[in-house]
Amino acid sequence: MRAVVITKPGDPDVLAVQDVPDPVAGPRDLVVRVAAAGVNRADLLQRAGHYPPPTGAPAWPGLEVSGTVVARGHGLGPDDPQVGDRVAALLAGGGYAELVAVPVGLALRLPDDLSTVDAAALPEGLATVWSNLRAARLAPGDNLLVRGGSGGVGVVAVQLAHALGTRVLATAGGPERTARVLALGADAALDHREPGLVDRLRDATDGHGADVILDVLGGGGLAENLAMLADDGRLVVIGMQQGRRGELDLSVLLSKRASVVGTLLRSRPLEQKVAIMDGVRRHAWPFVQDRWVRPVVHARLGFDQAADAHRMLESGEAFGKVLLIP
Repeated sequence: MRAVVITKPGDPDVLAVQDVPDPVAGPRDLVVRVAAAGVNRADLLQRAGHYPPPTGAPAWPGLEVSGTVVARGHGLGPDDPQVGDRVAALLAGGGYAELVAVPVGLALRLPDDLSTVDAAALPEGLATVWSNLRAARLAPGDNLLVRGGSGGVGVVAVQLAHALGTRVLATAGGPERTARVLALGADAALDHREPGLVDRLRDATDGHGADVILDVLGGGGLAENLAMLADDGRLVVIGMQQGRRGELDLSVLLSKRASVVGTLLRSRPLEQKVAIMDGVRRHAWPFVQDRWVRPVVHARLGFDQAADAHRMLESGEAFGKVLLIP
């Protein structure tokens, strides 16, 4: 089969389409013919040599796909997806390929009205958002701040939190992007390029602050996020777009009785990821079926344009997800 491989660590031009061995399904695996693969920042880190795949995962990148089941492991039962079913799936790697093998517990059957291609924009975002909102103990009446509300995870977070009845605030860069975030269901969208973000957030919450912050910035956003937290607030760090290190004023953390949580999805044991996807299937996927949460796709590019897809994500121009099509 064809796959987009990393020929050596480096810039996007190190990506190349090559022939690789077809996947071999285990007893509880599905083999899926890929319609599209989502492009994520973890793929950019892997390409640069900073985020190697977990043991046992393919060497080529790709953490989520959509497509059609073409084979099943011998250990699957009649209630599991059948050959011909359309699914979206979370992967440990290897999604930039024509075929993938995926444990059945990480696959979601698609609703009839959901595009097979565009469904690839959902699995990683839904799993990340659902697991981290639970880790943050998000409760009815909380103010949720989504940092990076126009990104691939951010657009899912805004839609899902809105569907759950949470008051959602989000940051984005520029008036066009903030307007689009509002259209996704945010109660307030704050332009992070404008000065006074902390004060504007407090004004938008009547001085209360954010009970939960879902953060993709990392070290560079640490002090600002802590200033925006409400008393007993929870900061959940899921990305490091502004660096791995930051300074934390512990007196502010203590005075607010706040907490900081950091999580990764890809490196979790399979049983944990299956449990997360089971939660997505039961509690988040119904909102996809009812059209409360839909894929937000910035671009669909062919495998031979993988370098352009990575540049698009790195530049910050993408609103939502960039997809690769075999």
